[in-house]
This record gives sequence, C-alpha cells and structure tokens, in this order.
Amino acid sequence: MSFVVKKVGLLLLTLWAAITLNFLLPRLMPGSPADAAIAKLAQSGPVSASVQAAIKSQLGVPTGNIGEQYVSYLGNLAHFDFGVSFTFFPQSVSSLISAALPWTIVLVGVVTIVSFVCGTLLGVLAAWKRGTWLDTLPTGGGAFVSGFPYFWTALLLLFFLGYVAGLFPRSGAYGATVTPNFSIEFFGDAIYHSVLPTLTILITSLGGWVLGMRNNMINTLGEDYVTFAEANGLKPKTVALRYAARNALLPNLTAFGLALGAVVGGSLLVERVFSYPGLGYLLYNAVTNQDYPLMQALFLMITVSVLLANFIVDILYGALDPRTRR
Repeated sequence: MSFVVKKVGLLLLTLWAAITLNFLLPRLMPGSPADAAIAKLAQSGPVSASVQAAIKSQLGVPTGNIGEQYVSYLGNLAHFDFGVSFTFFPQSVSSLISAALPWTIVLVGVVTIVSFVCGTLLGVLAAWKRGTWLDTLPTGGGAFVSGFPYFWTALLLLFFLGYVAGLFPRSGAYGATVTPNFSIEFFGDAIYHSVLPTLTILITSLGGWVLGMRNNMINTLGEDYVTFAEANGLKPKTVALRYAARNALLPNLTAFGLALGAVVGGSLLVERVFSYPGLGYLLYNAVTNQDYPLMQALFLMITVSVLLANFIVDILYGALDPRTRR
C-alpha cells in the first residue's frame, strides 16, 4: 500500500507540474491567438480597432495579472473548458477533441495493444527456439520492417493498395454517403476505411516488439534460476512463460507504457497521409493554423496520458517484480 501511495503522490505532483507548465508556455511565447488571427485577417486588408476587440473577445484573450489568469485557467480546466478553436470557429476545443478522440483510441490504441501482444509472444517464441526457422523468420522480418518510417510505409500502402489496386479507401474514416451511427453498416464501413492505417502502424511497430522481447528473453534464459528450473524437470512451457518470460517482459512493459501514453497524440503522420479524423490530424491542423487553444489542450492531453500510462506501468512493475517496491 505504501508503494502505491508513493506512486500516487508522485503522479499528482508531476501532473500539477505539467498543468502549470502548459499554462506558462503559451504566455511566454510572443504574441497570442488573437494576434495570429488578426494578422491572418490583415492579409486581406486593414483591420479596424472594433474588429480587433471583437476577435479578442470571441477568442477569450486572458485578462488580469498572471495569478488571476492561473486561477481562471484551473477553474476552466476543472470544467474541461479549453476555449474556442479559431481554426474551426465557433466550435469549442472540447467538442473537437471529444469528436476526434474515439477515432484515435480505436485505431492507434487497439493496434498498439495488438502489436505489443503479438510482438511479445513472437519474441518469446524466437528466443526459446533460437537457431531454428521459428527464430530466423520473425527476427529477420522484424529487423527488415522495423526500419521503415511510418510515412513511407503509409505512402507505399496508399499507392499500391489504394490507387493501383483500388482495394481500400484512400482517405477518411467512413464513406461520404454513410452517417455515423451504431449500425452494422457504419461499423463495417469504418473498419474498411481503417485497414490501410492499421496495416501501417502494425507493420512499422511489430518488429520492434519482437526484437526487444527476443533480446531480453535470451539474456534471461542464461540466468541461474532458469537453469535450476530446467534441472528440476519442469516443463519447457512452464520454464519459458512463468520463469523466463515474466522477467524478460519488464523492459518491454516500460516501452509499452510510453507507447500507450502516446496513443492520445495519435500517429500524426499516418493520420495526415490518410486524412483520418483523429487527434493526430487535429494536431496537424492546429499547428498549421497556429490554433493555440487547440494546441494547448492537445499537448496537455498527451502529457497527462503519458503520465497515467507510466503510473499504470509502475503499478504493474511492482506486481511483477516485488524488488521494485523497496
């Protein structure tokens, strides 16, 4: 219990630091969202003082001293009020994020978990059967595909399977004639549109999990306690899974926590290539259009998700390896 309490305290302290830093960074940057909007509007002609005042009022430019702004910021944050996006004005930042978040979680989150589980199991098998084709095939294939950049793999799949073969849709999360609802038709169309982005993420991430787990497993198989378990006549499956794999999994689990935390940020390049309406694509639009309220909210979400994922991994670490509780 004391181990969990310490981790919760550290999480809250780090979370407060991240929230405070997210508050300070935009205010340390030159200009403001209103200045960026006025400058963009000024490209078409002079902007009167009344129009400038209206823009500042609509975008909610902070007023008062830094302390008052911080208190107001925490109050808005407690109500999930991140302001108004001027890229998609007059939509609120919260509504944009709530609309894009499910697409990213379903696509990137599910694929990340599937890739981790499959890669870890293949790594265990490759290490246990090292020197055979069961080792050569996954490790050789993993080393080959792990060097492919996300965007390059996405472009290849888009060109060959989308344009040349015409097997899968080239953009979007569902067809233009389909209305989002809880029907079998919509879910089938959404899955059909997600095939190419899913293959991109799976191909480029699977090899890393296989190679990482195989290397960890081989190091663990040389430990004395594994040799002792084998000498006691335990079944090979028991030795591989309960003794070797359990300890070899710990470094991979740490990397999985970071990868899972990054899910909220979405695979920006993949979502950009396929125009997939997730958080990565939303972040791209926010950065391109200097949408500071939207960027601030997305950066905070990414930071918080990474912190929570690391917290969960720390708790799992303590359960798998009691030595870390000391």
